Amino acid sequence: MDEQDEQYLRRAIALAAAAPAAGGRPFGSLLVGPDGAVLAESHNTVPGDGDITAHPELKLARWAAQELDPTTAAGTTMYTSCEPCGMCAYAIDRAGLRRVVFALSAEQFQALSRTANPPAVPRDGPGLFDEARAPIDAFFA
Repeated sequence: MDEQDEQYLRRAIALAAAAPAAGGRPFGSLLVGPDGAVLAESHNTVPGDGDITAHPELKLARWAAQELDPTTAAGTTMYTSCEPCGMCAYAIDRAGLRRVVFALSAEQFQALSRTANPPAVPRDGPGLFDEARAPIDAFFA
């Protein structure tokens, strides 16, 4: 991590600090292009939007997937105030971003938040392999 990374992380932290005043939770992120220009910024809007997926990292990954060509996306860096959750990390990977730099780790956030993660929903499976594979096989044929 260099001074420029720290500068962008400070911007992500500032977005996080401003989020509660805008009805969000204290998380902020920005996406920086290959040339160092800030391409987009976002903060958490979960409460205001009534959308449990309104994390800034996910919103920026969606934006990148829709607005950037793959070569440009592959040169971007996302700076975020907290390590992306599993949902956001997968979207970032799918959007083809190059790098993520975060200020707080998930463990540090959990220790500071004083709230428990929701209990994991039980998952049963796999099941009906031959039936479930048919549409997959057909799609990739």
